[in-house]
Amino acid sequence: MRIESRHDLGHLSYCTNIHAGESWADVRTSLATHLPAIKAASAPDRPFGIGLRLAARAVDSLRDPATLEDFQDFLASGDYYVFTINGFPYGAFHGQTVKENVYAPDWSKPERLAYTNALADLLATLLPHGQFGSISTVPGTFKPWVDGRTELIADRLLDHVAHLVDLERRTGRTIALALEPEPCCMLETIAETAAFFNDQLFSKRAVDRLAEISGLARGDAEQALRRHVGVCYDVCHAAVEYEDPAASIAALRAAGISIPKLQLSSALRIADVTGRTADDLRPFDEPVYLHQVIERRGDQLHRFADLPEALSRGSASIGSEWRVHFHVPVFLDQLKDFGTTQFFLREILALHAADPISPHLEVETYTWDVLPDDYRNVAISTAIARELDWVTGQLLT
Repeated sequence: MRIESRHDLGHLSYCTNIHAGESWADVRTSLATHLPAIKAASAPDRPFGIGLRLAARAVDSLRDPATLEDFQDFLASGDYYVFTINGFPYGAFHGQTVKENVYAPDWSKPERLAYTNALADLLATLLPHGQFGSISTVPGTFKPWVDGRTELIADRLLDHVAHLVDLERRTGRTIALALEPEPCCMLETIAETAAFFNDQLFSKRAVDRLAEISGLARGDAEQALRRHVGVCYDVCHAAVEYEDPAASIAALRAAGISIPKLQLSSALRIADVTGRTADDLRPFDEPVYLHQVIERRGDQLHRFADLPEALSRGSASIGSEWRVHFHVPVFLDQLKDFGTTQFFLREILALHAADPISPHLEVETYTWDVLPDDYRNVAISTAIARELDWVTGQLLT
């Protein structure tokens, strides 16, 4: 749904990666089950945008013309539209161990390029006339896998930009890829991200290569890079990294890096680790997703790739602050035993309301199925609508 105030605040939705399902049949069922109630609660009298998540299996199914036509009919009959796709998880994302496999295949692999090209082709078909589209994706690769892959990753990304350039020529649809910095990944901090864009994606070598493979003049190739590749700013990830909200957005703008998507999310925060913290966090130590932890003591940051590593520290962490990559409902500023990074999200939304950061806003609380039972005491559709209403309230007050 479009949010307008003093400024055009862009399109707001939620990411359907909260719903289990890797096949198109499962995705189609979950959309039909949840979207009517969410739209009725959040956008009863206007079109409702969808932040679509599709695994590679589902994308393949939508290559069938009859299947695609059925989906388009579903969108039209429900007054829905698709403006963004989450292309981060390639394969299974619910009901089994995902952990670091969420980054595989990474951007050094041809499968990631082929999958993302297919997502772009689909989005160009689904986008309403005149609308801009975005696709969020993995931040290059998982940091332990990065050695020797950086230039190959950059080249694959340039190949995708060439595909987006050609797609724009053929369809008139402009789509941007949005790399999503995340703790313990190749692109982790905003500083690392800006350096990668400057050194690899916006470099003379990159411009020359894109000009060669796309047939663009060199000046047009430089503009195309900045138009077709940018950052998905996930607010949970930035908060876990102890970024400064205003300074991090300003740094991306200063580097000429666009933000095609702003993912609205909130993390766990333990302001003062005590001897009870490990016991309090046990319910969040689940086997499906990575829950990176960054510990701050004074000016020093200590990173853990997953929650069990941090919990094994015992008394060594007492007195420090922990921020945990575990997405919790954005309307919660406090949980039973500790807080959240909702304060960071509120600041980002205030910045967006004053000077829009991104055309696409997407609530992403994909961990619903693994939240402790105390925080899942309402229907999922009700919780999603409450998150959207909370965000709208922050933007319009």
